[in-house]
Amino acid sequence: MRRRAFVFALSAAVAAFSIKTEAADTAVDLELILAVDISRSMDLDEQQLQREGYRAAITHPEVIAAIASGARRRIALTYVEWAGPEMQNVVVDWRVIDGAAAAEAFAAALAQAPIQGFRGTAIADGIVFSATRFDGNGFEALRRVIDVSGDGPNNMGMPIELARDAVIRKGITINGLPIMIKEPGGFAAIADLDIYYQDCVIGGSGAFTIVVRSADQFAEAIRRKLVLEIADRAPSPSLVPATATKVASRIDCLIGEKLRRQWMQE
Repeated sequence: MRRRAFVFALSAAVAAFSIKTEAADTAVDLELILAVDISRSMDLDEQQLQREGYRAAITHPEVIAAIASGARRRIALTYVEWAGPEMQNVVVDWRVIDGAAAAEAFAAALAQAPIQGFRGTAIADGIVFSATRFDGNGFEALRRVIDVSGDGPNNMGMPIELARDAVIRKGITINGLPIMIKEPGGFAAIADLDIYYQDCVIGGSGAFTIVVRSADQFAEAIRRKLVLEIADRAPSPSLVPATATKVASRIDCLIGEKLRRQWMQE
């Protein structure tokens, strides 16, 4: 019964998707959503690293060059934060990034937003919310990507596999940036977050993860990820799990929910 309720809720959420055929839509090479974890498991120093890492990456010459390498020489970009099932917030709405000036303006807008933290880690709700942001955004591209970062597994809200599968069926790619800077701590922390993201979170055409294992790698990892996404380059095989052919997940995709339930019963 609970699974039926989740499926119904998920169907209602993704029903908001529609095919974009408006003639007024601006053509871009990529529509990219940066979906960023602000759950309370993300300490203030991690949040600051994350925010500054994205600001530095967006304005980096390598990223600007990747944008310029596209046929249309521009992308559409937005920055979304998520935590629990009811906590998703558009921090910087859709903007055209077509060069250094536009990238600097985006980064400046991001810098003005306060850093916040909220209860819960609902990756599934975060990606479903993000997917609805493509609808009616005024842009048209052959590629639509959600770039999701976080430091823990889904532990509240929709089941991650149901959400992921519904989103990728719409032709949207989900890439992952698992943050593994600190030793696992807290009731729902897991040691194999990289495998969890590979098997449970990402999906779609060319989906990949890049893992952040130390604070000094943060900005570089984000920059590398954005260059790969924007330039539509094929990552090395080690970054791409065989999601299309795998028989079974290497990890329980409900591990976060189970750990949370165990913690509540103690």
